[in-house]
Amino acid sequence: MDLRLSLSHITKSYNSKVVLNNCSIAFERGRIYCIIGPNGSGKSTLLRISALLEQADKGEVIFHDGDRRLYGSIELRRRITLVFPKGGLFNTTVFNNSAYGLSLRKIDRKDIKKKVEAVLKGVGLFDKMNQNALTLSSGEAQRLALARALALEPDILFLDEPTASLDPGSGIIIENIINNLRKKRHMTIIMATHNLFQVQRLADEAIFLYNGEVVETANVKDFFKNPKDERTLQFINGEIIY
Repeated sequence: MDLRLSLSHITKSYNSKVVLNNCSIAFERGRIYCIIGPNGSGKSTLLRISALLEQADKGEVIFHDGDRRLYGSIELRRRITLVFPKGGLFNTTVFNNSAYGLSLRKIDRKDIKKKVEAVLKGVGLFDKMNQNALTLSSGEAQRLALARALALEPDILFLDEPTASLDPGSGIIIENIINNLRKKRHMTIIMATHNLFQVQRLADEAIFLYNGEVVETANVKDFFKNPKDERTLQFINGEIIY
């Protein structure tokens, strides 16, 4: 799990509107990064481009594994995954939802069972494995979306607003899962969130996007205690509207 990611001068426009402008970020292995910024700042677009689900107009998405530089191969794509705010669950059991990606990769059934049971235990859904996924609560559904991603054992996990619209209790469960992933798997986690308190609880590094530009990147303690850019301070103080 020595996969590292860096973004070099990423620019992206939709219908002539610039969404990302010359964004460069380096991500270290085994750390949690939280990307914050107002609505429309480009957070979700940055995640999709980083996860190779969308192409930048300019710039490079660079993955390194040791001394090797990896491009958009099947091997690389199998080592990264993005979980959306709404996981897109299928009308079948919790187990089958969790096993979906593994089945596509034609993993042996015994191995699928072992991996799925392990991740369902990890997200607290083991006792619901035979329940239809569409009957889960919103918090349980988000945990299942996480389980489906984690069954693939990614090196880099991208999360787009993983606790959006969840009640506080469900949000804390998701946060605990994220923290455990860093401790037990040394996984690199790159997530977009609106929740500044969540950033302080989870992140090693905070990245502030504003109008499609990377305004500031810093250790989370320095980010909140001593922001270097006035716009960062305004955002932290609630002076820039979400």
